[in-house]
Amino acid sequence: MGAAQLPEYDYDITIIGGGPAGFTAGIYAARAGLKTLLLEGLSTVSQITITDLIENYPGIPDGMNGFDLMQLFKNQALKFGLEVMPKDVSGIAGNASAPAQWIVNAGDKTWRTLSIIAATGAQWRKLGIPGETEFIGKGVSYCATCDGPFYRNRNVVVVGGGDSAIQEALFLTHFASRVTVIHRRDRLRATGILQKRAFAEKKIEFAWNSTLAEVTGSDLVTGVRVRDTVSGEIKAIAAEGVFIFVGRLPNTGVFQNVLHLDKSGYIITDDAMNTSAPGIFAAGDCRSKLFRQVVTAAGDGANAAFSAELYIGNLKGEAY
Repeated sequence: MGAAQLPEYDYDITIIGGGPAGFTAGIYAARAGLKTLLLEGLSTVSQITITDLIENYPGIPDGMNGFDLMQLFKNQALKFGLEVMPKDVSGIAGNASAPAQWIVNAGDKTWRTLSIIAATGAQWRKLGIPGETEFIGKGVSYCATCDGPFYRNRNVVVVGGGDSAIQEALFLTHFASRVTVIHRRDRLRATGILQKRAFAEKKIEFAWNSTLAEVTGSDLVTGVRVRDTVSGEIKAIAAEGVFIFVGRLPNTGVFQNVLHLDKSGYIITDDAMNTSAPGIFAAGDCRSKLFRQVVTAAGDGANAAFSAELYIGNLKGEAY
């Protein structure tokens, strides 16, 4: 099929999401000469932008503020001609009159696009307790891999009892002097091997039948207040770091009736970032995968853009 035979459309690729996956996809797509639009969310913020220091991204040995790193991603994408608009996507649907197209609705705007890259990310599931939001980046964290090294020889607490919480608690023992696991039940939900390792680790203590009631401090976190779920008693625990692992919420609501999602709401893809719908690809924290970091999101974005390029080339009858 030649390009002239395709029904009229606005963009080759529309990228939804302005985090590392989205802007990396934008770099690759725009650099390949594809007409590409990236829609940055107005009501959702990429997790990286509120990260105080990222020091595990290759090529930046001194580390960098997350917001500044994202500006570099964005500036590089704009250099190659990526179009960027601050819009919340409200709907996605196939174009009945042109099967090779997708319709993207965002506020009062509508675009016809040959392909979509979902890079909408995920958000941390929060507890909603006093001090939690106020101390994000000042002692409250949702990523031990990201922030654990900042807590060498310090006391920290971990909230949660599942696999993620216990894995992160074990990881934190490489840095912290004491790790207190706060769990609302009297036993862990983590797999047996993780439990065995945690119970054998001398640096890990447990606050059973407990929930986090408040994060305390002044400029930085100095401790937490914990409520006993049986007696209701409140006690204080001194800590300089609070790591919360009670799950994530993928920002995939707009794809709920369009794509196959896993039981947690993440988009299911193959290794080439193909989703269940032809022409829609997914990258970064919104997709179902094992490890969620800036570097893996960027890799996903590059793969998604390349897969989209091949898909579009096939639609246009171009040889690759």
